[in-house]
Amino acid sequence: MSFMRALLSACVLVLLTLPAGAWESDGSDDSYLWLEEVMGERALAWVRERNMTSTAALTKSEGFTALNDRLLRIMDSDDRIPMVSKAGDHYYNFWRDGRNKRGLWRRTTLEEYRKQRPTWETILDLDELAGAEKENWVWRGAAFLPPAYERCLLSLSRGGADATVVREFDVTNKSFVKDGFVLPEAKSRVSWRDVNSIFVATDFGAGSLTASGYPRVVKEWRRDTPLSQARPVYEGMAGDVRVEAVRTHAKGYERDLVSRSLTFWTRERFLRRDGRLIKIETPDDAVAVPFRYLLFIELRSDWTVKGRTYPAGALLVTDFEAFLQGRRDMEILFEPTERKSLASFSPTRNFVVLNELDNVRNRLYLLSRRDGKWHREPLPGAPEFSTIGVSAIDADESDDYFMTVSGFLTPLTLSHGTLGGDPATKLKESPANFEAKGLRVSQHEAVSKDGTRVPYFQVARADLTLDGKARTLLSGYGGFEIPRLPGYSAGIGAAWLERGGVYVVANIRGGGEFGPKWHQAALKANRPRAYEDFIAVAEGLIRRGVTSPKHLGIQGGSNGGLLMGNMITMRPDLFGAVVCQVPLLDMRRYHKLLAGASWVAEYGNPDDPKEWAFIRSFSPYHNVKKDSTYPRTLLTTSTRDDRVHPGHARKMAARMLAMGHDVLYYENIEGGHGGAADNKQAAFMSAMAYTFLWEELMK
Repeated sequence: MSFMRALLSACVLVLLTLPAGAWESDGSDDSYLWLEEVMGERALAWVRERNMTSTAALTKSEGFTALNDRLLRIMDSDDRIPMVSKAGDHYYNFWRDGRNKRGLWRRTTLEEYRKQRPTWETILDLDELAGAEKENWVWRGAAFLPPAYERCLLSLSRGGADATVVREFDVTNKSFVKDGFVLPEAKSRVSWRDVNSIFVATDFGAGSLTASGYPRVVKEWRRDTPLSQARPVYEGMAGDVRVEAVRTHAKGYERDLVSRSLTFWTRERFLRRDGRLIKIETPDDAVAVPFRYLLFIELRSDWTVKGRTYPAGALLVTDFEAFLQGRRDMEILFEPTERKSLASFSPTRNFVVLNELDNVRNRLYLLSRRDGKWHREPLPGAPEFSTIGVSAIDADESDDYFMTVSGFLTPLTLSHGTLGGDPATKLKESPANFEAKGLRVSQHEAVSKDGTRVPYFQVARADLTLDGKARTLLSGYGGFEIPRLPGYSAGIGAAWLERGGVYVVANIRGGGEFGPKWHQAALKANRPRAYEDFIAVAEGLIRRGVTSPKHLGIQGGSNGGLLMGNMITMRPDLFGAVVCQVPLLDMRRYHKLLAGASWVAEYGNPDDPKEWAFIRSFSPYHNVKKDSTYPRTLLTTSTRDDRVHPGHARKMAARMLAMGHDVLYYENIEGGHGGAADNKQAAFMSAMAYTFLWEELMK
């Protein structure tokens, strides 16, 4: 009975906190469903009309033209660091600039790469390929076959979508392999097994995809046989997120691994050996990584084994074969605290690098195994308020690594070193693309509605006057265990900071700043905690005198776009302008649109009446009201986004416009979930957003 009373009280509370008119229906009647027809003639006509209006409103000023040109020059600059990955004896890079709109795939040697201006060997010119094949190809990566590293499986996207075409390529003669492996456009997962076979999870026809639009069937495909004759390896269920199989190629540790993603956060893993599948008995919500003779296990929830409880957020390690045989002799490599979490770990042949977040600041540690124990020592870090990344270059073969360092005011640097040997030395450094003199980074805390301390970073002039007049841009994300960390953004620097604006990044719940518990604190029915955190940061900025509502703008994309939508409907009084990019907004239908079904574990299932009762409270599309006053809003998306459906942004704009609200809408006809397919499009859309915010917040 007490449970029923509590449930009834919760439902009443939801009813009382929803805006007037929000319960007029269950949200299933929708007069704007026609805008979900991505390539529908009527929908695209509506898009083009809105694009014309927004372009005319935002590009007419001289300031826009100058900013757009500057951002494009930065994006096309030859002084950017050409990031590389090693395959065999070569280091590969994909490069786009003003001369190579779609890009060059190229390679060089480490000796050559060390030079300020390396000589590159072009392997594939995407502009030439696109012209010859009359396709707007966008690069999506290459999977090499070791140990020769002569063959690879290229993934190419039409217009920037997640779905790709896969084609076998020979880097020696720089051509596609005649009669080689080819897969039509789909959200495929492929992995080399050997030179004559691959694992392939793709769209095999009716019933082969999950409700999320990803493969639920994985097969082994032999060369010179039709795809229809590929041998089944594993089949998941239609309600799963996806399945896939990979082969590890470390000499002496070759393994076939199969995984079944039940939800976004849970996964079953199997070792395929001698024709049968052996389940790797780790918790479904853990991250399990076999590497050489070891098995790394990163926990998302507490795990009790043989009377011992390992905490959520811990990193464990054990012997892989012994674990398969039932032994549970595990060692803790990292144990979290309330304000410390694991950012990443990177094993090399003889070491492990731990990258920890201590109050949202990176700390590096080197782990080595000696005398039957793991030993830990700190690695040199970076300046305060910097983000550090460490990655093994060829983990199976060496202890070489790359290290990147970047901060709000510190351009990206790339260093190379050998663990246990030569210290890291700087290879490359990005130029400073905006004037940072006089700017200062600081970290602050806001107190959320339930008393939780929420950190945030602020970038502003050191002599900032706290009179509430500074044009301030606040951004956040708060989802999918993704942390928001310091990083160098030439766009924000040139368009905002250099002009005297203040930039703020909120580390709200739902993200990964303090590990899985920080993320889980804003799941499903607790999603509003993320929004309360963001509101607390906004109120803190106003209370401190940094800014005021008419000078405070906000910006976010994807899940961060959902955050923006909820700020519009929940606290419109706090903000002067909103930029909402590639967003989720219709939470009644999100799980029926493209990859949305894969996020039910994050947001909840709208088809369950009990869950829809709380989901509706954070569904901006259903909570917008005609008689409310909202800050001016710019909604942007991409026609080719096949992850977050463009219908979300389209329908929200249409509904708000019909209610008489001041909304601008722009949809890039290409671009995928990133919003742009090339640098020119990216610069244009960024210039539009910053111009909109700057002009609105000066009023």
